[in-house]
Amino acid sequence: MTSFTDSSIAVVRPEEAERILPDLIALLRDTVDSGASVGFIPPLGEDEAHQYWQGVFSNVEQSTHILLVAREDGRVVGSVQLELATKANALHRAEVQKLFVLQSQRRRGTGRALMQAIEQVAREHKRTLLVLDTREGDVAEKLYRKIGYQEVGVIPAYALNANGELDGTIIFYKALPLA
Repeated sequence: MTSFTDSSIAVVRPEEAERILPDLIALLRDTVDSGASVGFIPPLGEDEAHQYWQGVFSNVEQSTHILLVAREDGRVVGSVQLELATKANALHRAEVQKLFVLQSQRRRGTGRALMQAIEQVAREHKRTLLVLDTREGDVAEKLYRKIGYQEVGVIPAYALNANGELDGTIIFYKALPLA
């Protein structure tokens, strides 16, 4: 088993959208179809995935979101987003959103590398507080704890899963020192 290096993680610029859109659609569909709780119920159609990414790129163009992608051999294998708070009293914080890793690339350090990279991007934007949420009991929960995120609490019955049951979500935060 090889490990992932963060040298192939980069910020996506709006002008790259059309070129990487097919890879991003495949990544989202793979993530949803593997059971991840990221706002969709499987199976996820191509049109719905396309609309989702168009919305993300709209936010990137407006400079409210930053999208990072991890590539291996030129192919997108993971992504994560940072939503920058824009209110005057919140310019020190951001929300980490939608950490996706292809099923075939999991357990190789890609998720950890993406999280480390998004934290560096947050510091560059002078963000010292990150928040995120994940489904209770999900594998991502373990990752977030390992990399220093602190649990705030659990909201029960937060999101519907593919089996028609309601799962709780855990809210996490991490304070970042500025470099």
